[in-house]
Amino acid sequence: MSDHLRVGVVGAGFMGETHLVAWAAEGNPVVVFDLDPTRAAALAARSGAVVAGSLDELLGSVDIVDVCTATHRHAEVAIAAARAGRHVICEKPLARTLADAEAIVGACAVAGVRLFVAHVVRFFPEYAAARQQVVDGAIGEPAVLRLKRASFRPRHAPDHWFFDPARSGGMIVDLMIHDFDYARWVAGDVVAVHCRSVGVGRPGLVIDHAIAILTHASGAISQVTGSWAYPPPTFRTSLEIAGSHGLIEFDSATAPPIVSYMRPQIGDEAGLVGLPGSPLAEDPYRLELREFHRSILDGTPARVAADDGLEALRIALAADESARTGRVVRVDRPGEARA
Repeated sequence: MSDHLRVGVVGAGFMGETHLVAWAAEGNPVVVFDLDPTRAAALAARSGAVVAGSLDELLGSVDIVDVCTATHRHAEVAIAAARAGRHVICEKPLARTLADAEAIVGACAVAGVRLFVAHVVRFFPEYAAARQQVVDGAIGEPAVLRLKRASFRPRHAPDHWFFDPARSGGMIVDLMIHDFDYARWVAGDVVAVHCRSVGVGRPGLVIDHAIAILTHASGAISQVTGSWAYPPPTFRTSLEIAGSHGLIEFDSATAPPIVSYMRPQIGDEAGLVGLPGSPLAEDPYRLELREFHRSILDGTPARVAADDGLEALRIALAADESARTGRVVRVDRPGEARA
């Protein structure tokens, strides 16, 4: 097998272009398809990719299918790719509904192809470094997490699929799912969610702001904030992980990439340890796709598995249900009985 697998990017929008640029930078030949042939042609002209006239044409000419369509179309494209024997990379959320997500996972398993869900936050160095400190025991057992992802409302036309919860899931499912996945990566499975949102149930609003409280099976609690309420071009993220022995902080609005406050150890009079960092040396999307590519080639486990995408969606859908009903919602899994 060649070290540079042929990649088919389905969807020529913002994420499609982001992925295509990363694939091209890695030296992989890329084919692109979009329901709008003009948009696909424009992207190909900018990037040097080849345009496919249909999804079937793309499936017949690639090794990997990278699904960057609107969320509600993920299942049809990913399942078609699996049935064609192609490995699948799918943008988050894995699907709009849990049934669709499970169908994607099942189709890939039956076909014997790999499935990767593009939860890119795991590839941002500051987030990866913070999680590694937890894994290494630097702050003891994680107890309380605070995660924030705040942006301006996407500048699409009012009728864009992004603003239709039936197609996108809205801000909670599309944006907050990043931190739902990260919280689970750090503190383990989530068993219950309580969420409040400004925008849910108020389709006329041009902003949204939500806070979700996640209860982990470990006993840890995560507070996740998501927002489409900032003015352009603001996009701010932050994390705080408190454990039995210390605290980790990161805020994109401050200069230090990540700061750690540790309880003093024997012989450590200062008691303050900062994890040094530097500006991003590489695009996290490129790091993500490179790792998926390597995993396909040599079987090395990737840091995001298919089940991770499924679990992140379970949490996001529970948060959305909680915001709509005002109730705490359990995150149920197959085989588990609801209490």
